[in-house]
Amino acid sequence: MANIVVGLNDAKPAPSVGLAQHLCPSTDNHPRCAWGASTLDYASYHDNEWAVPTDNDVQVLERLCLEGFQAGLSWLTILRKRDRFREVFHGFDPDTVAGFTESDVELLVGDPGIIRHRGKIEATINNARLVVEMQHRGESLAGLIWSYEEPDSTTPESLRDVASQTSQSQKLSKDLRKRGFRFVGPTTAYAAMQAIGVVDDHLGQCWVRSARESDRSNFVRPNLIR
Repeated sequence: MANIVVGLNDAKPAPSVGLAQHLCPSTDNHPRCAWGASTLDYASYHDNEWAVPTDNDVQVLERLCLEGFQAGLSWLTILRKRDRFREVFHGFDPDTVAGFTESDVELLVGDPGIIRHRGKIEATINNARLVVEMQHRGESLAGLIWSYEEPDSTTPESLRDVASQTSQSQKLSKDLRKRGFRFVGPTTAYAAMQAIGVVDDHLGQCWVRSARESDRSNFVRPNLIR
């Protein structure tokens, strides 16, 4: 997943593409980050979900696991399979997923509606179990990820300004892996941070940038310890 924007390796412009193609209008004339205007699926996700801050552990677990499933694929593939992912993983409820057995794994490996990668499926179950353990200790997965919020974030003006990983995502990845989480490398960790609003990488002239910044300014950051 190196050198891609939020896992959107099918949407990032080539290095020779000019700034105008890093931000573009769609049929509704709203200027969006270029990847967010490339398909209706992306536009909906870009406008309504990406970088919206959340402190909900279920939603955070879903984003973290789906970013792990995305590794090596396009995010569009994940979006178009997300409903089935949510169905088979019971909304990514950690208590439910933590109880999955080897029989469940075999069923999931055979399900064409999701990404049939045994390692990623097993990692999702493993990660859900770790979230349950955290919650039993009075901890929050959301709080853990928010504790690595970028201290000096800047507003990107071009997709070239959007990193694939940062020093904070490297630290988060190391922390998650130390706790036993899997498929949480620094690029996946950064994509999750972008997805849940820990960092806002909407371009400066993107029409939803101001709304996301307002959301983040009013958002009460969760603590690791509830």
